[in-house]
Amino acid sequence: MKEKRSVFARGLRVIGSYIATHPWPFATAVTGATVYAGMTVASTIVLGRVTDHVLVPAFKTGVGGSTVAWGVVAIMAVGVFRAGGIITRRYFAGMTGSRMRATLTTRVVDRYQQLPLAYHRARPTGELMAHAEADVTAAIEVIHPLPWSLAVILLVVFATIALVVTDPFLAVIGVTVLPGLAVINRYYTRKVEEPATSAQERIGEVSSVAHESIDGALMVKTLGRERAEVARLAEKAQALRDDRIRMGYLRAAFEPVFEAIPALGIIVLIAVGSWRVSTGAITVGTLVQFVSLFELLAFPLRLIGFVLSDVPRAVVGRERLEEVFAEPVTLPPAVEGVDLPTGPLGVSVRSVSFSYEANRVLEGVSFELAPNESVALVGPTGSGKSTLSQLLVRLADPDSGSIRLGGVDLRRVDPVALRRDTAIVFQETFLFANSVRENIALDLAVSEADMRRAVRLAQAEEFVEELPKGYDTVLGERGVTVSGGQRQRLALARALVRKPRLMILDDATSAVDPTVEAAILQGLRDELDATLIVIAYRVSTIALADRVLFLESGRVAAEGTHYELLSHPAYEAMVRAYELGAA
Repeated sequence: MKEKRSVFARGLRVIGSYIATHPWPFATAVTGATVYAGMTVASTIVLGRVTDHVLVPAFKTGVGGSTVAWGVVAIMAVGVFRAGGIITRRYFAGMTGSRMRATLTTRVVDRYQQLPLAYHRARPTGELMAHAEADVTAAIEVIHPLPWSLAVILLVVFATIALVVTDPFLAVIGVTVLPGLAVINRYYTRKVEEPATSAQERIGEVSSVAHESIDGALMVKTLGRERAEVARLAEKAQALRDDRIRMGYLRAAFEPVFEAIPALGIIVLIAVGSWRVSTGAITVGTLVQFVSLFELLAFPLRLIGFVLSDVPRAVVGRERLEEVFAEPVTLPPAVEGVDLPTGPLGVSVRSVSFSYEANRVLEGVSFELAPNESVALVGPTGSGKSTLSQLLVRLADPDSGSIRLGGVDLRRVDPVALRRDTAIVFQETFLFANSVRENIALDLAVSEADMRRAVRLAQAEEFVEELPKGYDTVLGERGVTVSGGQRQRLALARALVRKPRLMILDDATSAVDPTVEAAILQGLRDELDATLIVIAYRVSTIALADRVLFLESGRVAAEGTHYELLSHPAYEAMVRAYELGAA
């Protein structure tokens, strides 16, 4: 059905949704626009009266000072009210646009947070940024001139009434201008839709390529791909440029015609009006009033063209946003919002299965973890370890089966409580371009003692104190000013400072020296009052756990201590491979 509706009709629906979202500032802007329209018509009437009663008599019999004064006061009063209408319209139209931008941006960001990780993995970061920036900008640009456009419509209505009342014969000229403008507008909006849609899509493509090239700067430089990346960006930018040029050609062809029609109307009006004056049908002041009104209408009428030229882009931008809003949220909110019990959290996984689209990752996984137990989760690549760890902190819900923490089904747990009481640290860490202290606390009210304890348990105390400003040292973007192992330890400290009661390390110490890793894990076992799950690939790390869960092909193939599982052929083969890799 969407293809059958015109761009203009879809644009009206978009504009209607904006007005419904923020009605009061928009209504105030329209009020100011109405005052402007009324005073614009009034100014031409006043100018006509001043011409008849002040200017023309001044060249014949002369006029009194009081008459001149009243003429000046009338012109100034109309000008003041007209200026007040313009100020009100601009201020509140800007407010409407700013609030709508905030509303759409917030909706996009909130939706991103609600959508599952699979959605984010399937789309380039540049495309997601384009939705939150370029598409929002395109969607709301039509708001700012909209009150003025409504004022122009009112201006046309008021002007038509004034023309008909003053001289119906000349009014016909004004009425004949409008159909021509409507035909041109419809033709333009139909022509510009396709390049406008394409251009909005190209913006996301350019943003994606630029983001990838910058984010992967190390790979680009080490592989000597500078020229290739520049060429890739140039190709996408050229496509965007071509679409923008097509839009520019259409607009360049459209605007002169739109401007010419009111100008032709003025020419015809002067010619016919002069004849009417010569026959005595109207006065010179009436003709001045008519010409002034058309001159005042010329630019506002062009503004309607500007709005109509923005409508296709606004429609495209909003429809791209609607695609994001329409994405299904596969992680529904907690049913009851229950808090977790105190103390270390036991884990109960019962018949859990999970798929990424058609790819079955976990199949009927079941196990129990006692509170305060440390467990190593091991298995070959693709066995489902990381997926299982993400399910345990409800970054996704299983397709079937249930997961309980402290005896409470995860679907019932309050999300705030879950994030507060559990922590997962990944192999790939993210640090902000901020100080060490702020990277660890992340706006949490953390005492100095708690922060130092977390840093000590993460075996990061020594290198943090050796930094130029210690805890106040500002790290580079993504933490590039420290090593991979140091980044991992800071990420671990960030999780520890929150005192989680279930902690999951997803190969979170892979870049750390084995000796340091052993010290970290031993410290966690001795001092951390929490259940600990470690996904590891080092035999020394696995051996430290109280128990080992061996995953194979998405199932728990075996469980027991490290030494007990050495009798399992697949586990024994995996361990030997780990040992050979470490040798």
